[in-house]
Amino acid sequence: QVQLVESGGGLVQAGGSLRLSCAASGDTFSRYTMSWFRQAPGQEREFVALIRRASSTYYADSVKGRFIISRDRGQKTVYLQMNSLKPEDTAVYYCAATPVLGLLITLSDYEYWGQGTQVTVSS
Repeated sequence: QVQLVESGGGLVQAGGSLRLSCAASGDTFSRYTMSWFRQAPGQEREFVALIRRASSTYYADSVKGRFIISRDRGQKTVYLQMNSLKPEDTAVYYCAATPVLGLLITLSDYEYWGQGTQVTVSS
């Protein structure tokens, strides 16, 4: 069983930066694929970035070059550093976890979800 708690969201101007954190409970954190998804108002939840157990990463095209996902195994925390933010990045950001390996970019790939944290980018 894994529990995820996100933090770090807020209001930022376009061009600014934010760092989201996802604190995980459970002894098997280091073996899990961890991801960030986001959901804007009226839209479906979409994949943002993932980091595998060996720390390889994969990004959605919309955030590639601006966002960086990382993990601190000792702190059982996953981070999403968001730079050069745009108004279209405004959404609720969710952390997700799965013990499955592979290119996991759909909602059904993930077993555990956090409650989400709001990110608002003003123009």
